[in-house]
Formats: sequence, structure tokens, C-alpha cells
Amino acid sequence: MRPWTYCARRRHRAGRRSLHKLKGAIGLLSGCAIAALALSTHAADPDKVLRFAFQIAEATFDPAIYQDQYSSMVVDHILDPMLTYDYLARPVKLVPNTLDAMPEVSADGLTYTFRVRKGIYFTPHPAFKGKPRELVAADYAYSILRFFDPKVKSPNLYLIENRILGLDEAHQRALRDGKPFDYDAAYPGLQVLDRHSLRIRLKAPDYTLLYNLAQTNFGAVAREVAELYGDDIGSHPVGTGPYLLKHWTRGHRIVLEANPGFRELVLPMQAAEGSGDEEILREIGGKRLPLIGRIEIHVVEENQPRWLSFLNGDHDVLQWLPNEFIHVVAPRGELAPYLARRGIGMHAELQPRTGYTYFNFDDPVVGGYEPHQVALRRAISMAYDMPEEIRILRKGQAIPAQGPIPPGVEAYDPEFRSPTLEHNPSRAKALLDMFGFVDRDGDGHRERPDGSPLQLELASRPDQESRQYDELWRRSMDAVGLRIRFKKGRFADFVRESNAGTLQMWNLSWSAGSPDADFWMGLFYGPNAGKSNDSRMRLAPFDRMYERSRGLPGSPERTQLYREMTKLLLVYAPWVFHVHHISTHLVQPWVKGYKKHPFRAANWRYLDIVR
Repeated sequence: MRPWTYCARRRHRAGRRSLHKLKGAIGLLSGCAIAALALSTHAADPDKVLRFAFQIAEATFDPAIYQDQYSSMVVDHILDPMLTYDYLARPVKLVPNTLDAMPEVSADGLTYTFRVRKGIYFTPHPAFKGKPRELVAADYAYSILRFFDPKVKSPNLYLIENRILGLDEAHQRALRDGKPFDYDAAYPGLQVLDRHSLRIRLKAPDYTLLYNLAQTNFGAVAREVAELYGDDIGSHPVGTGPYLLKHWTRGHRIVLEANPGFRELVLPMQAAEGSGDEEILREIGGKRLPLIGRIEIHVVEENQPRWLSFLNGDHDVLQWLPNEFIHVVAPRGELAPYLARRGIGMHAELQPRTGYTYFNFDDPVVGGYEPHQVALRRAISMAYDMPEEIRILRKGQAIPAQGPIPPGVEAYDPEFRSPTLEHNPSRAKALLDMFGFVDRDGDGHRERPDGSPLQLELASRPDQESRQYDELWRRSMDAVGLRIRFKKGRFADFVRESNAGTLQMWNLSWSAGSPDADFWMGLFYGPNAGKSNDSRMRLAPFDRMYERSRGLPGSPERTQLYREMTKLLLVYAPWVFHVHHISTHLVQPWVKGYKKHPFRAANWRYLDIVR
């Protein structure tokens, strides 16, 4: 699959001739509306509406800021990164998105040159003063620089820092001097060669750069729009993608409409042999995308209403079927006859995703590197009843995690089993006893070795599913004499507290953004503390191995390094490693073209609705 763009110059001239004849009739139209007509060549059907539900509310549509997959799903359809993934190819394959071709890479692996395709335009906006605004190389340079601007406070800086010549130093200068970040300075590692050419020069070879740049966080942001809205840019995403934001009621409803000036995007008519994609190509192959004119998203946090809405036909896709309904939907692993008769489609996958509970290493109760502190975390991990989570709460829709790296990602070993992750309350109690965590006052709960109270606190959302997990945690900790309480709050608020290091424990999951394991090891890298490193672990031997792995291409040597790093994690226990998820997705019979990509959460641009 390769996204082709139309010849903008010829069509734009033709559009201007047509507009000249129509000016008398449309004199009241704004400059932006005229520009929209001039660029409008797309034929997404406005009567086709895709209805979708989010389980958790979105946070922001600023690509430098968001950290949740729900915000990412929206941004992915508004802002364009330079690279993307072939929708159908398995194994996955990076392809140009807004580029003429894949980047040119120097022989020493230090210089990348990106050629932005001509004739791609941002959706009209007053910031462009009524003129068509072409996507250019400077937009990608600006979007990268935003990560380094201390005023932006990007928690995603780890995706690009310590790579590009001159940018980390500029970030530190701005922090030190307290002056505005200089977006117009000449940086040796980020050079706009001409209107459509961008050159990135690296400090050292980086074999993860392209995977990172393909993430939705690197969608192009227009400087005019960002400067117009300032800190509120996350409420006003303006891009070159297949959709634009039409309406947003925070935490409740999002409406996207097809971008009328979107470039030409089609799937090829040939499927790889044995891929099983023939039906998808019959449905959408060769058609100009997107086909759906409107996407309506509602936030439905409770599982029961979300399931019933799909069952009643009010939602078109139920992505991530709640585990509590799996036996109703797929007894014995096959779609139930009553759903099959309705033509509902089922897609199941072992996701490249890891669920975990992190410990804050800066917390005085569960943090630290001393033997008794490590012993407490390992005892908590062994005490937590993972088999019951999988059997009862997840209804068998998961496999035990033996480390951070999930299936489908380099260095994942399906045969590896760690004794430190075995559910074993007896061993947990023995470990706690050995290191002085005993019940001194006879209340049934253990104190710390110095006699001070021992109180665990787990951040948890207020929905029914989270309450079930709370109860499992309570039973598991009671079984070994540990007291635990639950801090209730909103996901977005917990993200801010986690970044500030004020949460003790939090149950989360990460989905892989690429097949490269570098991301997963970066979640424990000391300099990423307060960013992607939620546990705030700072372990010198681990950091040295991670830095060494960064300079290696995919190879047995790098894979072995990742496995050695995983062993260190099992020793120091920054996470309770829970599960790798098995996800089931349901689609109504009128939804065509559905295929879940392992590294992209949303696929709306490739879908059609045929009733």
C-alpha cells in the first residue's frame, strides 16, 4: 500500500477557473471556504457514519503531549506523520505516508533525508489567512522542535531526545536561561534543505528512528496554528490527514468529518498469497479513501452499556470486547450462532501489549534499591493472584507476562518462564518474614522493618471493572498480611500525577508502537524517569546495557542484550508483570474492510459502510 497524492497544481488551477465563474454566487463565503472548494476533489460519502465508543476519555489532541491510545486514535486521522505502516502487510512494513519515497540513509547511518511529497495541503483554517497551505519540510522540523521546547513540556520527549545533533543542547539552554525556545535557529541535526526536503543528522546510528517517526506523535503541526492557539493547541488540531475535527465535547463526544482536500489514497488490488485479505480488497481495494464521511465517537466507560450499544446496532465497531462478555460472544472460541446469523464479524488477536502495575521507586514505601525494598516488591508480585486475574476477570483472554516485551516484538520468548513471577503466597510470606516485614501490633497487617506502618496505595478508576481488580488486589494482599487502599480518580488526572511522581502504584498497559523492543527497554531507562519511565527506576547496570543496545542493529547480539536487561528487571521488580492481552473485536455486517493492525489502534480511514 502506498499513499499517492494528486497533481495539485493542475487541479488547483482548474478549481480557480471554476471559482472565478462562481464568485458572484458565493460572495459570502470566507476565504477559507473558498480554499476548501478549490482543493475539494474527494468524494467520501457524508451519509456514511461510523459510530464508535471509547472506554476511556481522550486527553488532548496535541501530538507532543498525549500519552493515551484514545487521543492517538483521533490524532492518527487528523495529523500526518511522514511514515506509516502498510495496512495489510504481515509482517508489518513501514511505508511512505507524506513522502515521495522511503528516506535516504547515508552509509554511516547518521544522516536521513526526507522528501515531502508536493501538493499535500492542510485543511483550511483562519490561521492560513484564506490561502491554501501546503505541507512542507519545515512543518516536520517545527513539529520535532516542539518536543524540545520547555514551554510545551512534552512527556514524549524520550521518543526523540539524545538523537539529533544540537537539539538536546538547545533544550537545556532554554531550560537554563528561561528564554523562549528558538525555533528559527540553525541546528546542525535538523536542516530544511528546500521547501520539500528535510535532513536529520544523528549523534550516533539509531535503528529505531524511523519507527519512532511513524508514530502519531510526529504528525505535522502547522506553526501558524500552534502560535495562534498557544497552550490550547490540543483543542484545535489542524492537519493534512483524512479527517478533520468537527465537534468535541470533552470526555463525552467527538465528531470527525472527511477532509474534502485529502490526497489520493488507495489500497492496491493484489493481496499477498495466503494473507486472507482477498475479501478486504474486494470491499475497498482500488477505491479512493476514506469512504466514510463522518465518524462519531462517544465515551462509554462502563462495559455493560458499551456492549449493549453494539448489540443494539447503535455502534458499528466494538473494539476490545470487555472480557466479561467473551463466553457470551465466543463460547469455545467460535462466534456464537445468534451473532453469526446477524452477520457480525469477529476478529481475535494476541496483542503486542503488556499489562502491569508499576512501583514508584521514589516512593518511601515501595521504592528503593536496598535488599529489603526489592524483597517487598517481589513479594507483592508473587502474592498477586495472576491466575485468578486471567481465569476470572479476563475470562481466559490473556497469557501471563514473563517480562515487559510482548508477542510480536523482537526478543519476545514464548518459552521463557520466570520463577519470580510465579503466584506463590507462601514464598511471598517467607520473603517478607525474612526481611523484617512482620506484624508487630497483632492487627493482622505487617509493618515495615523499622516498625513504621506499611500502607500500599494503588491508583484506580471508579468504574465497575476497576472495582473488580481492586477486590482481587485486596484479597491477594490480605493473604500475605499487607494492607492496601485504593486512590480513586480520572485517568487523565492520574497521568499528570504519575508524571510528577506522586503515585505509589498504578495499574496500566502499554501497546507496542513498533516491532522493535527498544521502546520497552526505554520504559526503565533512568533518564526517562518522569516521562515514559513511570517507575522512575534508575539502575546503572541496566542503563549501560540499554545505551549499548541503542547502537546495535537488529541482531542476535541485541536480542541477547534485551533478554539480559529483562532478567535485571525480574530481579529489581519495578513492575508487577501481569499479562499480554488477547483482544476480540466485533464489527457489524455493514462495516467493510476491517483488519486490526498490531501497531495502529485505529483503522477508520480504511473502512466502508455498505447497508
